Amino acid sequence: MRSAGSAIMDFSMIRPGDRVLLGLSGGKDSLSLLHVLLELRDKAPVRFELGAATVDPCIEGFDPSFLKDYVSALDVPYFYRRQDIVGRALKTMRGDSFCAYCSRMRRGILYATARDQGYNVLALAHHLDDLAESFLMSAFYGGSLRTMKAHYVNDAGDLRIIRPFVYARERQTRDFALRAGLPAIMDNCPACFSMPSQRMHIKSLLSDQEKTQKGLFSNLLTAIRPLMSERAPK
Repeated sequence: MRSAGSAIMDFSMIRPGDRVLLGLSGGKDSLSLLHVLLELRDKAPVRFELGAATVDPCIEGFDPSFLKDYVSALDVPYFYRRQDIVGRALKTMRGDSFCAYCSRMRRGILYATARDQGYNVLALAHHLDDLAESFLMSAFYGGSLRTMKAHYVNDAGDLRIIRPFVYARERQTRDFALRAGLPAIMDNCPACFSMPSQRMHIKSLLSDQEKTQKGLFSNLLTAIRPLMSERAPK
């Protein structure tokens, strides 16, 4: 809660009257963010509405359909979108990792859902570990210094995208999900294991480095903070 609250304030993520749609995968990160945003919706001085949407990519061994009953019990508007992303990838994917392809496809479906349902903000549950991995991947494999933005406007200019967990560590969301008894899918999507990615390699590298450098992620946050923001979205 403290990490999310600080990030929301620092990057002006949620504003009075916003209608926020959370991209809910069923993993520990997005379920943790669901409960953080519910708490903020009910208690924060800034009034906003909250909904959630799930994209089911039809991957064998990955079934987020349990979320239908779970979210409805929380009295949150919920939208479930099932799309055969795997089948489409096999036909159209060229020279890209499946994870990157799937991410783009799911993002497009979430954008469309937000527009159709009248939401102006899309919340994603990426955390500091994700940003650090993206930063190193960009430097190692792309020769540039980039990472995920904390708050930005999409190319079409009609949606703001926010990441309230940019200050939070993955171990925090894992610990919260376990202690709170959330029905989270604790492992990665099976496709990540069947089609190893550069991100998994970087994640392993950071884990090894943190064993001897305890301040690693604090230093990385300092390094990437200028890359996390753009001119304040209007």
